[in-house]
Amino acid sequence: MKLMFRPLLFHFLLLCATQTFGVNIQSVPEVNSEGVIQTELEKTVSLVCQPDSGHEAQDDEELVWLRNGAVVSLTEGNKKGNSSVCVSPVIYEDDGATFTCHLGKNATVTASVTLNVTYHPQLSGLEEVAVEEEAELVLRCDVWANPPLSSVSWTLNGSAVDLVASGFLLTNDGFTSKLIANSVEKILHEGTYQCTANSPLYGEHSKQFSVTVTGTTMKFPLMPMIAGIVVVCLTTLFAIVSRWNKITKCCK
Repeated sequence: MKLMFRPLLFHFLLLCATQTFGVNIQSVPEVNSEGVIQTELEKTVSLVCQPDSGHEAQDDEELVWLRNGAVVSLTEGNKKGNSSVCVSPVIYEDDGATFTCHLGKNATVTASVTLNVTYHPQLSGLEEVAVEEEAELVLRCDVWANPPLSSVSWTLNGSAVDLVASGFLLTNDGFTSKLIANSVEKILHEGTYQCTANSPLYGEHSKQFSVTVTGTTMKFPLMPMIAGIVVVCLTTLFAIVSRWNKITKCCK
């Protein structure tokens, strides 16, 4: 009995194996061994999903594309045989996006690729900044980059900013680097600042700030002044009305 069962089991497994097909994704740029496509902002990525060689005869097999689990809309002529998706231009939101292709009738037959979008920090040019003495000064640099930056540095008139002597606070949350002075002094804080970001892939990028410190100006509390004027006007009006009533009574 056992001798008869083993051949039957073998033929059953062989039949299942011959009927199990897969899909694969070809891409430009090419996908690496880890299923990742390296690309840059504003570039184009082309993806083509097709059945494995053992499945070529099934030209009527429908293919489905997903982007991060959401179905990608395809034209009718782009669903069977070979199905293609074009990402153009590549944007920030495409970084880390996973594109998956599977058979329409069997979602377990699938292949996936993930985009790794590299970009440098958006630093360039000169920004003019005017600030009053004793006011707060905040200088901001966009340091969002992929791969992450090696370093971010600040200079004032060509020399490294002395955080302690100049009373600066430096913060960096991975997106923005901020140089903050809570109470500006002309002798300490006026000049040309430069924020420099060093990328391991794109090298250095920098932005300059020309900071001018002006004298303080008198600032009047607008809302209290308006409220005071309204009170005075109403008091005067009530006084006039009261006085007029007395006058009219006397005349009678």
